[in-house]
Amino acid sequence: MGSKNRFAKELLPIILKDRYIGQWYYEPMVGGANMIDKVGGNRFGADINEYLIEMWLALTDGWIPKKHYTKDEYTDIKNNKENYPKNLVGYVGINCSYSGKWFGGYAGITETKGGVRDYQKEAFNNVTKQLKNLKDVVFKYSSYKDLTFAKNSIIYLDPPYEGTTKYKDDFNHADFWEWCRTKTKQGHKVFVSEYKAPEDFKCVWEKETKSSLSANGKIGGNKISTEKLFVYCG
Repeated sequence: MGSKNRFAKELLPIILKDRYIGQWYYEPMVGGANMIDKVGGNRFGADINEYLIEMWLALTDGWIPKKHYTKDEYTDIKNNKENYPKNLVGYVGINCSYSGKWFGGYAGITETKGGVRDYQKEAFNNVTKQLKNLKDVVFKYSSYKDLTFAKNSIIYLDPPYEGTTKYKDDFNHADFWEWCRTKTKQGHKVFVSEYKAPEDFKCVWEKETKSSLSANGKIGGNKISTEKLFVYCG
């Protein structure tokens, strides 16, 4: 949810501005990998969703999912995850769901105002197009809190936005911001995408945009929101 693909060209020059050769780039909430696939060098992508990480591990190892899954298949995988490979559960749970929300409603071929759209085909094409740029990424299933970082790393985080629709798991925002403070004090460069942040964080980029993940807590439709990038300045 909340893909950063459309903002990557503006965000990455800020995030990577002073990166030196060999410096590690981490995304502890890698999600759809729409930022990390545009970064070179040493890269590490983690996520709390084990199924998602198993999906990326399988895809980068050569696994090719079907281009289309039926609603019955989707429902059975959703209700009986233990009967299916984790990489398949991850793929279907995200790429066959509306707006990429974890099993948030079956997305198939739909008649829209702009014509007929095949959401699964679009997702398949997007994912397979990314793979050539993800081959050397180190993927790991982990909470951001449990990761160990190389010295003086660059860390980009795209957490569940406070006040918006819930993701797969609950998220403690106060703990998250304190973690960001700690990592910055340890010498890492920490960047956070959010709509808002505590007062001791500075906004270094912002852009008004139409989004289905608006700050009013609802999903669907086009709502005006202001995407921002923050760094700790305390």
